[in-house]
Amino acid sequence: METCKVENLFNLNETIAAKLFEGAIYPWAVLPKIGAFIIELGATLPAEEYDRVEENVWIAKSAKVAKTASITGPAIIGKNAEVRHCAFIRGNAIVGEGAVVGNSTELKNVVLFNKVQVPHYNYVGDSILGYKAHMGAGSITSNVKSDKKLVVVKDGDERIETGLKKFGAMIGDEVEVGCGSILNPGTVVGPRTNIYPLSSVREVVPADSIYKKRGEVAEKHKD
Repeated sequence: METCKVENLFNLNETIAAKLFEGAIYPWAVLPKIGAFIIELGATLPAEEYDRVEENVWIAKSAKVAKTASITGPAIIGKNAEVRHCAFIRGNAIVGEGAVVGNSTELKNVVLFNKVQVPHYNYVGDSILGYKAHMGAGSITSNVKSDKKLVVVKDGDERIETGLKKFGAMIGDEVEVGCGSILNPGTVVGPRTNIYPLSSVREVVPADSIYKKRGEVAEKHKD
């Protein structure tokens, strides 16, 4: 499962949370650690760059946060990020530099790398989104299986038991998720891949590919 490894999904130079991933082979291993990491990191953030607006909530002075947004800690909102009208950040959330959290978007236990966009009616829970990843309007991560069993990552005949009940999606750098798509528990999407609109994804999708539907994944043509 090479696609699933941290080093093959994410550029760790594009997140304030790089140390969170130290020692992790697969990125979902850090999901239970996000909250404690934020509290530890937040205490070290320079006061000239970040405001501690309430307990365990740090917002960069250059970030734009709508008055109607709701932010519960632990949370860090990075430099030049934008949190728009009625965004709902429920805690354990890192919003990267230049990222956009849009109208009625909900975040919970997530790391958004720099310049991620979740701009319109998205739910992102127990997930990690790599540099410049973008989720189209209404696309969501589903983070709990309907049978409430522990999540298993599947890539063909290969399986990895994660030991996690809550696990949304690991989305690599520069991934484009089409409008209205559902990324089911345990989904992993390799960097620079495009997911067609209205897709239901529940597997490992290779890097540099186009996901049309289950069983129909095309390799991108290189210029």
